[in-house]
Amino acid sequence: MKNKLVIFILAALALLALPLIAQQFGQGWVRIMALALLYVLLALGLNIVVGYAGLLDLGYVAFYAVGAYMYALLASPHLFETFEWLAQALPNGLHTPIWLVVPLAALLAAIAGVLLGTPVLKLRGDYLAIVTLGFGEIIRVFMNNLEHPVNITNGPRGLDRIDSMSLFGFDFGKAKQIGDFTIPSVTLYYYLFLTLVVFSVLICYRLERSRIGRAWMAIREDEIAAKAMGINTRNMKLLAFGMGATFGGVSGSMFAAFQGFVSPESFSLQESVMIVAMIVLGGLGHIPGVILGAVMLAALPEVLRYVAGPLQEMTGGRLDSSILRQLLIAGAMIGIMLLRPRGLWPSPEHGKAAPSPVYPSK
Repeated sequence: MKNKLVIFILAALALLALPLIAQQFGQGWVRIMALALLYVLLALGLNIVVGYAGLLDLGYVAFYAVGAYMYALLASPHLFETFEWLAQALPNGLHTPIWLVVPLAALLAAIAGVLLGTPVLKLRGDYLAIVTLGFGEIIRVFMNNLEHPVNITNGPRGLDRIDSMSLFGFDFGKAKQIGDFTIPSVTLYYYLFLTLVVFSVLICYRLERSRIGRAWMAIREDEIAAKAMGINTRNMKLLAFGMGATFGGVSGSMFAAFQGFVSPESFSLQESVMIVAMIVLGGLGHIPGVILGAVMLAALPEVLRYVAGPLQEMTGGRLDSSILRQLLIAGAMIGIMLLRPRGLWPSPEHGKAAPSPVYPSK
């Protein structure tokens, strides 16, 4: 226990000091780390649905979009420009604080998760994946076309002029000066996302070891046997969809505040597939593995930008750098899965008999 405590303290100090060191080399590196934390939050939510309950969800990005658009509509002047009566009722605008945003995003995404889960309760495997994939695409197309007859989402042009996050007057979008040391806004967002990730890890850890978590894992291993043992599989599946969706909604609201702009293109099928790849690559159902997979796949595309450029120059510009970067990512993923088929950090196997000790012959 003492060794674990020392490791946790050292890891915490490293995570706190990392952006302060990285910002000396440019804010771009801190931005990569902040986005990686957002993907960790998304991966932890999807791990509840796929890793714990065994429900293959390819439309998880829909909850990400719901949270992002909810915050964008509440924290931008778009609704006030569309509805005059709203501008008259709130002349100073609606500047939503974080303590209201997070519960609202979680609640709205949870409702969307339950609405998705209700009609697909009897589906499994590939059929469930296809239906959830369709749900994710429906949400994206819906956001893309909801500008007629009343302009709600501004269509493919997206929503801009989104307020930064604020907490009791503390604005995360403005740099803070401490003596001669400046902490840029991207570093402040990093600490905000890190706080949410730590809180989410604690929730997932407690869920995994609770009666609910054990019920999800029983459904994952054998749904018929779980039902025969008295588990209400219907309610447990709905709870998994709802709980997983809350993480996506909160992450989406943070993404909107961090970017200051959202559009339907940010929530494509590729994003959803990438989040699934994160938890499979890291290790299904294992929190440290999920975090590792999310950080790797979130940071790898950005880091490979610095590799694709020189490779493009070596080929005389015949290869496009963006295509080359995707090729390198795919190659890395294939190599990892061939070498580690259960993931980079898989969960320890339970239920198997311990190997019998081998005694030397006399």
